[in-house]
Amino acid sequence: MSLTLRTISREQHLAYIQSLPSASHMQVPAWADVKAEWRSENLGWFDDRTGEMVGAGLVLYRQLPKIKRYLAYLPEGPVINWFAPNLQEWIEPMLAHLKQQGAFSVKMGPPVIIRRWEASTIKRGIQDQDVKRLRDLEADFIEPRAFEVADKLRRMGWQQGEDGGAGFGDVQPRYVYQVPLANRALEDVHRNFNQLWRRNIKKAEKAGVEVVQGGYNDLPEWQRLYEITAVRDHFRPRPLSYFQRMWTALNTEDPNRMRLYFARHNGVNLSAATMLIVGGHVWYSYGASDNIGREVRPSNAMQWRMLRDAYALGATVYDLRGISDSLDETDHLFGLIQFKVGTGGQAAEYLGEWDFPLNKLLHKALDIYMSRR
Repeated sequence: MSLTLRTISREQHLAYIQSLPSASHMQVPAWADVKAEWRSENLGWFDDRTGEMVGAGLVLYRQLPKIKRYLAYLPEGPVINWFAPNLQEWIEPMLAHLKQQGAFSVKMGPPVIIRRWEASTIKRGIQDQDVKRLRDLEADFIEPRAFEVADKLRRMGWQQGEDGGAGFGDVQPRYVYQVPLANRALEDVHRNFNQLWRRNIKKAEKAGVEVVQGGYNDLPEWQRLYEITAVRDHFRPRPLSYFQRMWTALNTEDPNRMRLYFARHNGVNLSAATMLIVGGHVWYSYGASDNIGREVRPSNAMQWRMLRDAYALGATVYDLRGISDSLDETDHLFGLIQFKVGTGGQAAEYLGEWDFPLNKLLHKALDIYMSRR
Protein backbone atom coordinates (compact mmCIF):
# COMPACT_ATOMS: atom_id res chain seq x y z
CA MET A 1 0.00 0.00 0.00
CA SER A 2 1.48 3.37 -0.98
CA LEU A 3 0.60 6.26 1.29
CA THR A 4 0.37 10.04 1.17
CA LEU A 5 0.54 12.21 4.27
CA ARG A 6 -0.99 15.68 4.42
CA THR A 7 -2.50 18.27 6.77
CA ILE A 8 -6.23 17.73 7.24
CA SER A 9 -9.07 19.73 8.75
CA ARG A 10 -10.31 19.14 12.29
CA GLU A 11 -13.61 17.91 10.81
CA GLN A 12 -11.82 15.25 8.74
CA HIS A 13 -9.76 14.25 11.75
CA LEU A 14 -12.82 13.95 14.02
CA ALA A 15 -14.78 11.97 11.41
CA TYR A 16 -11.88 9.51 11.18
CA ILE A 17 -11.63 9.09 14.99
CA GLN A 18 -15.42 8.55 15.14
CA SER A 19 -15.14 5.75 12.57
CA LEU A 20 -12.85 3.73 14.90
CA PRO A 21 -13.74 1.50 17.87
CA SER A 22 -11.65 3.88 20.03
CA ALA A 23 -8.55 6.08 20.16
CA SER A 24 -6.68 7.96 22.87
CA HIS A 25 -8.40 11.07 24.25
CA MET A 26 -5.09 12.86 23.49
CA GLN A 27 -5.54 12.20 19.79
CA VAL A 28 -8.95 13.85 19.34
CA PRO A 29 -8.82 17.26 17.61
CA ALA A 30 -10.20 19.08 20.70
CA TRP A 31 -7.16 18.00 22.75
CA ALA A 32 -5.30 20.78 20.90
CA ASP A 33 -7.62 23.32 22.58
CA VAL A 34 -6.91 21.78 25.99
CA LYS A 35 -3.16 22.20 25.36
CA ALA A 36 -3.59 25.84 24.34
CA GLU A 37 0.08 26.74 24.96
CA TRP A 38 1.15 24.42 22.12
CA ARG A 39 0.63 25.05 18.40
CA SER A 40 -1.17 22.14 16.76
CA GLU A 41 -1.68 20.40 13.43
CA ASN A 42 -3.94 17.56 12.26
CA LEU A 43 -2.30 15.00 9.99
CA GLY A 44 -3.96 12.40 7.78
CA TRP A 45 -2.56 9.34 5.98
CA PHE A 46 -4.27 8.41 2.70
CA ASP A 47 -4.20 5.21 0.67
CA ASP A 48 -3.07 6.27 -2.83
CA ARG A 49 -5.16 3.61 -4.57
CA THR A 50 -8.50 4.43 -3.01
CA GLY A 51 -7.94 7.98 -1.76
CA GLU A 52 -9.35 6.78 1.55
CA MET A 53 -8.05 8.10 4.87
CA VAL A 54 -6.34 5.29 6.80
CA GLY A 55 -4.65 7.09 9.71
CA ALA A 56 -4.58 10.35 11.67
CA GLY A 57 -2.40 12.18 14.14
CA LEU A 58 -2.67 15.22 16.38
CA VAL A 59 0.71 16.97 16.55
CA LEU A 60 1.47 19.50 19.28
CA TYR A 61 4.39 21.88 18.64
CA ARG A 62 6.30 23.41 21.56
CA GLN A 63 8.65 26.25 20.65
CA LEU A 64 12.18 26.31 22.04
CA PRO A 65 12.92 29.48 24.03
CA LYS A 66 14.24 32.27 21.77
CA ILE A 67 14.43 30.31 18.48
CA LYS A 68 11.82 29.28 15.91
CA ARG A 69 12.39 25.54 16.28
CA TYR A 70 9.89 23.11 17.77
CA LEU A 71 9.49 19.89 19.68
CA ALA A 72 6.75 17.98 17.81
CA TYR A 73 4.74 15.73 20.12
CA LEU A 74 2.07 13.13 19.28
CA PRO A 75 0.75 12.03 22.71
CA GLU A 76 -0.48 8.41 22.60
CA GLY A 77 -0.37 8.59 18.82
CA PRO A 78 -0.39 8.72 15.88
CA VAL A 79 -3.52 6.63 15.22
CA ILE A 80 -2.19 4.37 12.46
CA ASN A 81 -1.86 0.65 11.74
CA TRP A 82 1.14 -0.01 14.01
CA PHE A 83 1.31 -3.65 12.97
CA ALA A 84 1.56 -2.85 9.26
CA PRO A 85 4.50 -4.71 7.65
CA ASN A 86 5.56 -1.44 5.97
CA LEU A 87 5.69 0.67 9.16
CA GLN A 88 8.53 2.73 7.67
CA GLU A 89 6.22 3.98 4.90
CA TRP A 90 3.90 5.40 7.56
CA ILE A 91 6.59 6.97 9.78
CA GLU A 92 9.11 8.41 7.30
CA PRO A 93 6.72 10.82 5.52
CA MET A 94 5.66 12.05 8.98
CA LEU A 95 9.26 12.80 9.97
CA ALA A 96 9.90 14.60 6.68
CA HIS A 97 6.75 16.69 7.13
CA LEU A 98 7.54 17.61 10.75
CA LYS A 99 11.08 18.61 9.80
CA GLN A 100 9.61 20.95 7.17
CA GLN A 101 7.43 22.47 9.90
CA GLY A 102 10.55 23.42 11.88
CA ALA A 103 10.67 20.47 14.30
CA PHE A 104 14.11 19.67 15.73
CA SER A 105 12.83 16.61 17.62
CA VAL A 106 9.77 14.34 17.49
CA LYS A 107 8.22 12.52 20.44
CA MET A 108 5.41 9.99 20.01
CA GLY A 109 3.65 7.33 22.08
CA PRO A 110 2.62 4.29 20.04
CA PRO A 111 -0.73 3.10 21.50
CA VAL A 112 0.54 -0.49 21.46
CA ILE A 113 0.30 -2.81 24.49
CA ILE A 114 3.20 -5.26 24.98
CA ARG A 115 2.19 -7.18 28.13
CA ARG A 116 -0.72 -7.67 30.51
CA TRP A 117 -0.77 -9.04 34.06
CA GLU A 118 -3.95 -10.29 35.74
CA ALA A 119 -4.80 -9.01 39.25
CA SER A 120 -4.19 -12.49 40.74
CA THR A 121 -0.66 -12.57 39.26
CA ILE A 122 0.12 -9.12 40.68
CA LYS A 123 -1.16 -10.14 44.13
CA ARG A 124 1.19 -13.14 44.08
CA GLY A 125 4.01 -10.80 43.08
CA ILE A 126 3.28 -8.43 45.98
CA GLN A 127 3.50 -11.35 48.43
CA ASP A 128 6.80 -12.58 46.94
CA GLN A 129 9.79 -10.89 48.61
CA ASP A 130 11.97 -11.40 45.52
CA VAL A 131 9.58 -9.55 43.22
CA LYS A 132 10.17 -5.79 43.22
CA ARG A 133 8.66 -4.70 39.89
CA LEU A 134 5.93 -5.75 37.49
CA ARG A 135 8.53 -6.72 34.91
CA ASP A 136 9.98 -9.28 37.37
CA LEU A 137 6.68 -11.17 37.01
CA GLU A 138 5.87 -13.41 34.09
CA ALA A 139 3.08 -11.70 32.12
CA ASP A 140 -0.25 -13.45 31.50
CA PHE A 141 -0.39 -12.07 27.98
CA ILE A 142 2.40 -11.01 25.62
CA GLU A 143 1.91 -9.35 22.21
CA PRO A 144 4.80 -10.59 20.04
CA ARG A 145 4.00 -8.04 17.31
CA ALA A 146 4.74 -5.21 19.79
CA PHE A 147 8.37 -6.36 20.00
CA GLU A 148 8.55 -6.22 16.21
CA VAL A 149 7.27 -2.63 16.29
CA ALA A 150 9.95 -1.68 18.85
CA ASP A 151 12.59 -3.37 16.74
CA LYS A 152 11.51 -1.52 13.57
CA LEU A 153 11.51 1.83 15.39
CA ARG A 154 15.05 1.25 16.72
CA ARG A 155 16.27 0.36 13.24
CA MET A 156 14.75 3.61 11.91
CA GLY A 157 16.74 5.58 14.50
CA TRP A 158 14.06 6.15 17.16
CA GLN A 159 15.20 6.18 20.79
CA GLN A 160 13.11 4.90 23.66
CA GLY A 161 12.10 7.62 26.17
CA GLU A 162 13.83 7.73 29.55
CA ASP A 163 10.77 7.58 31.76
CA GLY A 164 12.33 4.74 33.73
CA GLY A 165 8.95 3.03 33.94
CA ALA A 166 7.58 5.16 36.78
CA GLY A 167 5.26 6.68 34.22
CA PHE A 168 4.55 10.04 35.81
CA GLY A 169 5.41 13.64 34.99
CA ASP A 170 5.02 15.29 31.62
CA VAL A 171 5.33 12.02 29.70
CA GLN A 172 2.35 9.68 29.48
CA PRO A 173 2.28 6.63 31.76
CA ARG A 174 3.86 3.50 30.37
CA TYR A 175 2.01 1.26 32.81
CA VAL A 176 -1.77 1.58 33.21
CA TYR A 177 -4.50 -0.35 34.97
CA GLN A 178 -7.57 -1.45 33.01
CA VAL A 179 -10.80 -3.31 33.71
CA PRO A 180 -11.91 -5.16 30.54
CA LEU A 181 -15.69 -4.94 30.00
CA ALA A 182 -16.26 -6.48 26.55
CA ASN A 183 -18.45 -9.60 26.56
CA ARG A 184 -18.74 -9.61 30.35
CA ALA A 185 -21.75 -9.38 32.63
CA LEU A 186 -21.67 -6.57 35.19
CA GLU A 187 -22.12 -9.17 37.96
CA ASP A 188 -18.92 -10.84 36.76
CA VAL A 189 -17.04 -7.51 36.98
CA HIS A 190 -18.34 -6.96 40.53
CA ARG A 191 -17.46 -10.55 41.53
CA ASN A 192 -13.90 -9.96 40.37
CA PHE A 193 -13.40 -7.07 42.82
CA ASN A 194 -11.43 -8.17 45.86
CA GLN A 195 -13.17 -8.64 49.21
CA LEU A 196 -12.09 -5.23 50.52
CA TRP A 197 -13.54 -3.42 47.50
CA ARG A 198 -16.85 -5.27 47.73
CA ARG A 199 -17.00 -4.58 51.47
CA ASN A 200 -16.22 -0.88 50.95
CA ILE A 201 -18.90 -0.51 48.24
CA LYS A 202 -21.42 -2.06 50.64
CA LYS A 203 -20.22 0.16 53.50
CA ALA A 204 -20.70 3.31 51.37
CA GLU A 205 -24.21 2.18 50.37
CA LYS A 206 -25.15 1.51 53.98
CA ALA A 207 -23.82 4.90 55.09
CA GLY A 208 -25.95 6.60 52.43
CA VAL A 209 -23.14 7.86 50.19
CA GLU A 210 -24.64 9.12 46.94
CA VAL A 211 -22.76 9.55 43.68
CA VAL A 212 -23.91 12.33 41.38
CA GLN A 213 -22.80 13.81 38.08
CA GLY A 214 -21.73 17.46 38.00
CA GLY A 215 -21.40 20.03 35.24
CA TYR A 216 -19.26 23.02 34.25
CA ASN A 217 -20.56 25.11 37.18
CA ASP A 218 -19.36 22.45 39.66
CA LEU A 219 -15.73 22.69 38.55
CA PRO A 220 -14.79 25.13 41.39
CA GLU A 221 -16.01 22.49 43.87
CA TRP A 222 -13.93 19.88 42.00
CA GLN A 223 -10.93 22.22 42.29
CA ARG A 224 -11.39 22.57 46.06
CA LEU A 225 -11.12 18.78 46.54
CA TYR A 226 -8.31 18.50 43.98
CA GLU A 227 -6.20 21.13 45.80
CA ILE A 228 -6.70 19.33 49.14
CA THR A 229 -5.43 16.17 47.39
CA ALA A 230 -2.42 18.04 45.95
CA VAL A 231 -1.33 19.22 49.41
CA ARG A 232 -1.76 15.72 50.88
CA ASP A 233 0.00 13.90 48.03
CA HIS A 234 2.69 16.54 47.39
CA PHE A 235 2.07 17.40 43.74
CA ARG A 236 1.54 20.70 41.97
CA PRO A 237 -2.13 21.04 41.01
CA ARG A 238 -3.32 22.30 37.64
CA PRO A 239 -5.32 25.55 37.84
CA LEU A 240 -9.12 25.66 37.66
CA SER A 241 -8.84 27.33 34.24
CA TYR A 242 -7.24 24.13 32.86
CA PHE A 243 -10.27 21.99 33.80
CA GLN A 244 -12.69 24.67 32.56
CA ARG A 245 -10.86 24.73 29.22
CA MET A 246 -10.81 20.92 29.11
CA TRP A 247 -14.56 20.72 29.78
CA THR A 248 -15.44 23.36 27.19
CA ALA A 249 -13.11 22.03 24.47
CA LEU A 250 -13.92 18.33 24.82
CA ASN A 251 -17.68 18.67 25.32
CA THR A 252 -18.03 21.15 22.46
CA GLU A 253 -16.50 18.50 20.19
CA ASP A 254 -18.70 15.73 21.62
CA PRO A 255 -21.26 16.44 24.39
CA ASN A 256 -20.41 13.11 26.04
CA ARG A 257 -16.60 13.38 25.92
CA MET A 258 -16.00 14.47 29.54
CA ARG A 259 -17.97 13.88 32.73
CA LEU A 260 -17.57 14.97 36.33
CA TYR A 261 -18.62 12.84 39.33
CA PHE A 262 -18.95 13.59 43.05
CA ALA A 263 -19.43 11.17 45.95
CA ARG A 264 -21.25 12.93 48.78
CA HIS A 265 -22.37 12.09 52.28
CA ASN A 266 -24.93 14.16 54.22
CA GLY A 267 -24.77 16.78 51.47
CA VAL A 268 -20.97 17.19 51.69
CA ASN A 269 -18.79 16.28 48.67
CA LEU A 270 -16.04 13.94 49.83
CA SER A 271 -14.47 12.81 46.57
CA ALA A 272 -14.63 13.69 42.89
CA ALA A 273 -13.36 12.42 39.54
CA THR A 274 -13.30 13.31 35.87
CA MET A 275 -14.11 10.73 33.21
CA LEU A 276 -13.24 10.81 29.50
CA ILE A 277 -14.95 8.84 26.73
CA VAL A 278 -13.73 8.11 23.18
CA GLY A 279 -15.67 5.34 21.46
CA GLY A 280 -15.47 2.17 23.54
CA HIS A 281 -12.59 3.41 25.71
CA VAL A 282 -13.48 5.13 28.99
CA TRP A 283 -10.86 6.68 31.27
CA TYR A 284 -10.92 7.65 34.92
CA SER A 285 -8.79 10.71 34.31
CA TYR A 286 -8.30 12.83 37.46
CA GLY A 287 -9.33 11.99 41.01
CA ALA A 288 -9.62 14.05 44.20
CA SER A 289 -10.76 13.52 47.77
CA ASP A 290 -11.11 15.35 51.06
CA ASN A 291 -9.20 14.42 54.21
CA ILE A 292 -12.50 13.83 56.00
CA GLY A 293 -15.19 11.18 55.56
CA ARG A 294 -12.88 8.41 54.44
CA GLU A 295 -14.57 5.91 56.74
CA VAL A 296 -17.69 5.93 54.52
CA ARG A 297 -15.58 4.88 51.48
CA PRO A 298 -16.67 7.53 48.95
CA SER A 299 -13.93 6.68 46.41
CA ASN A 300 -14.99 3.04 46.10
CA ALA A 301 -18.64 4.07 45.66
CA MET A 302 -17.69 6.61 43.00
CA GLN A 303 -15.51 4.17 41.01
CA TRP A 304 -18.26 1.53 41.06
CA ARG A 305 -20.78 4.08 39.73
CA MET A 306 -18.35 5.26 37.01
CA LEU A 307 -17.63 1.69 36.01
CA ARG A 308 -21.36 0.91 35.78
CA ASP A 309 -21.91 4.04 33.67
CA ALA A 310 -19.02 3.05 31.38
CA TYR A 311 -20.61 -0.38 31.03
CA ALA A 312 -23.99 1.20 30.21
CA LEU A 313 -22.29 3.25 27.48
CA GLY A 314 -21.14 0.00 25.88
CA ALA A 315 -17.48 0.55 26.78
CA THR A 316 -15.06 -2.29 26.09
CA VAL A 317 -12.54 -1.08 28.68
CA TYR A 318 -12.59 1.05 31.83
CA ASP A 319 -9.11 2.56 32.14
CA LEU A 320 -7.83 3.65 35.56
CA ARG A 321 -4.79 5.26 33.90
CA GLY A 322 -1.26 5.33 35.28
CA ILE A 323 0.39 3.12 37.86
CA SER A 324 4.02 2.75 38.86
CA ASP A 325 5.53 -0.65 38.06
CA SER A 326 6.83 -0.95 41.64
CA LEU A 327 5.43 -3.80 43.74
CA ASP A 328 7.50 -2.80 46.76
CA GLU A 329 5.23 -1.95 49.72
CA THR A 330 7.67 0.74 50.93
CA ASP A 331 7.40 2.64 47.60
CA HIS A 332 5.33 5.86 47.94
CA LEU A 333 3.35 4.93 44.79
CA PHE A 334 2.51 1.42 46.00
CA GLY A 335 -0.89 2.46 47.43
CA LEU A 336 -2.01 3.45 43.93
CA ILE A 337 -1.44 0.03 42.38
CA GLN A 338 -2.91 -1.64 45.48
CA PHE A 339 -6.13 0.41 45.15
CA LYS A 340 -6.45 -0.33 41.42
CA VAL A 341 -5.60 -4.06 41.69
CA GLY A 342 -8.66 -4.33 43.97
CA THR A 343 -10.87 -3.85 40.88
CA GLY A 344 -9.70 -7.23 39.61
CA GLY A 345 -8.64 -5.87 36.21
CA GLN A 346 -5.27 -6.04 34.51
CA ALA A 347 -2.06 -4.04 34.48
CA ALA A 348 -0.96 -3.24 30.93
CA GLU A 349 2.44 -2.11 29.68
CA TYR A 350 2.57 0.13 26.61
CA LEU A 351 5.56 0.50 24.28
CA GLY A 352 6.31 3.80 26.00
CA GLU A 353 7.34 7.08 24.40
CA TRP A 354 9.93 7.32 21.63
CA ASP A 355 12.08 10.22 20.43
CA PHE A 356 13.55 10.99 17.04
CA PRO A 357 16.19 13.77 17.13
CA LEU A 358 15.98 15.58 13.77
CA ASN A 359 18.68 17.96 15.05
CA LYS A 360 20.93 16.12 17.52
CA LEU A 361 22.45 19.28 18.99
CA LEU A 362 19.11 20.97 19.76
CA HIS A 363 17.68 17.66 21.01
CA LYS A 364 20.60 17.36 23.47
CA ALA A 365 20.11 20.98 24.56
CA LEU A 366 16.43 20.27 25.28
CA ASP A 367 17.39 17.18 27.33
CA ILE A 368 19.73 19.29 29.46
CA TYR A 369 17.11 22.03 29.83
CA MET A 370 14.40 19.52 30.89
CA SER A 371 16.68 17.78 33.40
CA ARG A 372 17.42 21.09 35.13
CA ARG A 373 13.76 22.06 35.54
